[in-house]
Amino acid sequence: MVTALSRIPAPPPAPAGKSIEIAAVSHRFDLEGKPLPVLDNVSFSVAPGSFTALLGPSGCGKSTLLRLIAGLDHPAGGAIRVGGQEVGDPDPSRILVFQDPTLFPWRTVRANVALGLEAQGTLRSEGHRVDAAIAQVGLSGFDKAYPHQLSGGMAQRVALARALVNRPNLLLLDEPLGKLDSLTRLAMQAELVRLWQDTGLTAVLVTHDVEEALFLAERVLVFGPRPARIVADLEVGLPYPRHRGDPRLAVLRREALGHLGLEASW
Repeated sequence: MVTALSRIPAPPPAPAGKSIEIAAVSHRFDLEGKPLPVLDNVSFSVAPGSFTALLGPSGCGKSTLLRLIAGLDHPAGGAIRVGGQEVGDPDPSRILVFQDPTLFPWRTVRANVALGLEAQGTLRSEGHRVDAAIAQVGLSGFDKAYPHQLSGGMAQRVALARALVNRPNLLLLDEPLGKLDSLTRLAMQAELVRLWQDTGLTAVLVTHDVEEALFLAERVLVFGPRPARIVADLEVGLPYPRHRGDPRLAVLRREALGHLGLEASW
């Protein structure tokens, strides 16, 4: 018997990710006693479980902002909050994945992925999480391989597994596909979308690749030259999976290039 109650769909699970609030954040570096401004009064918020791309020219301050969110540096002005709590020191709940996988060459895939649990002293009791993370990135059967036996894309999958094993709330991606060949990069872009959808994490991607930003993210924040300021906030508004030939992506690409001062190249 079907009752009225049984016809009500179950609510979707709450996102595993947390919100991010960037409130009037400014930052600078001191070079030989002279200040070098890199961020200028940047403010925006990110919803839990969303995928946001930070797009802009090289050296404009995008990676600096990602490091501030991770807690690796502290802003000179303003505040950064994750889940309503001000960011302090680095924490396993906020994982930063770099362009270089930075794997230890003398450790196997499994040993590289296990580093976070080793550091926390929980590997003995939580070792199953290592195998789960390796499977999640599609590397089952390669757990005993060494980094020199892996392709570039496989090495970056290991870096992602090393991040996911910590069960983070935020996945912060600093040009993670920048060193891959074009075909591997396209395949890994699809993998990043899958991982984000499977985990419900809040993802923030830094890139200067317009197509990558629009293909991956729900929202693209476009930054101008250093010191970084947001010059456009683009809602992509397209369902997944996305197709690179979609004419709506072409329209968004042209708009983003215009905000970057590159409309003449289109």
